[in-house]
Amino acid sequence: MGDQLEPWRARERVLSGDGSPQEVRPEISASWRRVRASGLAPGAEPAVAPLTESEVESRRSTSAMVPLLPGITGSLSPAVDDGLLVVVTDTDGRVLWRRGGSGVRRLADGLGFVPGSAWTEANVGTNAIGTCLVLGQPVHIQGPEHYVQSHTRWSCAAAPVRDPWSGESLGAVDISGPGFAVRRSVLALVGVTARLAEAELRTDHAIALERLRAYAAPVVARVGGRALAVDPGGHVAAVTGFTAPDRLVLPPDLSSGSTWLPALGAVTVQPLPGGWLLRLGNDDLEATELVLDLRGRPELRVSSASHSWQHHPSPRHTQILLALIRSPQGRTAAQLAEDLFADETRVVTVRAEMSRLRRALGSLLEAQPYRIASSVRATVLDPGEASTLWPSHIPTPDLG
Repeated sequence: MGDQLEPWRARERVLSGDGSPQEVRPEISASWRRVRASGLAPGAEPAVAPLTESEVESRRSTSAMVPLLPGITGSLSPAVDDGLLVVVTDTDGRVLWRRGGSGVRRLADGLGFVPGSAWTEANVGTNAIGTCLVLGQPVHIQGPEHYVQSHTRWSCAAAPVRDPWSGESLGAVDISGPGFAVRRSVLALVGVTARLAEAELRTDHAIALERLRAYAAPVVARVGGRALAVDPGGHVAAVTGFTAPDRLVLPPDLSSGSTWLPALGAVTVQPLPGGWLLRLGNDDLEATELVLDLRGRPELRVSSASHSWQHHPSPRHTQILLALIRSPQGRTAAQLAEDLFADETRVVTVRAEMSRLRRALGSLLEAQPYRIASSVRATVLDPGEASTLWPSHIPTPDLG
């Protein structure tokens, strides 16, 4: 009996401030810190007002998770047979699909765990869906590890799904149930299911890239000079005249004509079946200005003396850029991990994110420590919006 009560006692001690954060798992302690800093109290009734039915249908119709659903539901059908709830969300943590018996669905309804509800840390506190989307890895949350008291009668395990081709988050796969029904062993099931979904995407993309490579290789060879062929995701299929990165970050409005990319300079763009042909010019102008515009959907604009480039960074990359703009002297991987996750040990995740960000910005970002190049003037527009994007567990940077 004592062993069963100890997690509850640890919860009470830590959340009251009388105990050490080390009494709970590190990822739980860090999540509690983030949630507490956001202003949510353990005894609060979370705000989980769902989207309308039409809004849910709209998100479903455009979700990149749609083609993955048959594989996901097939892999997780044993959990449904065992009386558990299977949930698939979008990248915002919005519940798009639920599958389970009528009994477990009624219990979920009582929590507001319904299609269209936002199951994020900010909305409902520590939970497998919201926390796995923050951490980018599978998470298991058992009873008293939930931050909000009313959710401690549930257990859950969730894993994020990321497009391995673009690096973008697509959503999460979750198994939830009452009491301690979701054992830690279930974590492996959702993790494998998410990886299988990602493998399916990787295979589809690889087939398309190989098709482009077969077409583009002779085209690029005839061009001469410096040129390369890329797929719509920026992956390089063929190159001549120079050493190119494996992937470029292309602007969302790329079209035929002339443009400029921070990683390459001036380029001329021509369409190819399934991709683009990029011919490099002689303009090697370095970028001189970086603007992070938070007036609406975050937009990153990079300019040289005669060209500009626009890109919509992910929420995580927006947070990283805010941290670097705030600290011109730079941030180490451990410092960025503390900034983003309240956990300085998550340096591997930070380095992976920085690798993706440097793929877009090239020499604009420097390392050891990570920083924006001193030759680049970096600014933020409408810093009042930064508080909605900045990690809740640390003060919003002074960007005014």
